[in-house]
Amino acid sequence: MPARDVPVREPSTTLDTRYSSDGATPTAWTAAVGGLTEAEVFWLATLRPEGRPHVTPLIAVWMDDALHFCTGPAERKAHNIAANSHCVLTTSTAGGNDLHAGLDVVVEGEAVQVGDEETLRRLADAYAAKYGGDWRFEVRDGAFVGGGGRAVVYRVAPETAFGFGRGETYSQTRWSFTGTG
Repeated sequence: MPARDVPVREPSTTLDTRYSSDGATPTAWTAAVGGLTEAEVFWLATLRPEGRPHVTPLIAVWMDDALHFCTGPAERKAHNIAANSHCVLTTSTAGGNDLHAGLDVVVEGEAVQVGDEETLRRLADAYAAKYGGDWRFEVRDGAFVGGGGRAVVYRVAPETAFGFGRGETYSQTRWSFTGTG
């Protein structure tokens, strides 16, 4: 289990000059992957079945070119994903609430349940390596099992992602994975 995944899918990368400083350059996808790998807290946005938004913080790991998160099968986010699997995960690096430093990363994609036990074991090891022993899961019957009970695991491979760089220059980068692979 690598600590840092090397991206296999290379996206097309564009800089939106409307929202970037003069002289800004696009952020490399590898920098975004570094942020996704190191970030501890993510925000998941889903839609309730009647269409109202739902946002919640959670932890996630980057592995095999995708973000992975888990939740109890009876939780709101699991119900939302069952009705509409499209979601957005966001995170921030280097002082996420600092207007003058860091990189915000937004990943849009589809949440797909992971049931393969070999993959789940690798993910359980990744959770424990990143978040410590309090986040150690057993793998049983296609899910994580821990102190909080059974948790289903989802994989979100980026379809489109955005990077918002802050610092001496501000930049807005778009990474599109359509037609890549």
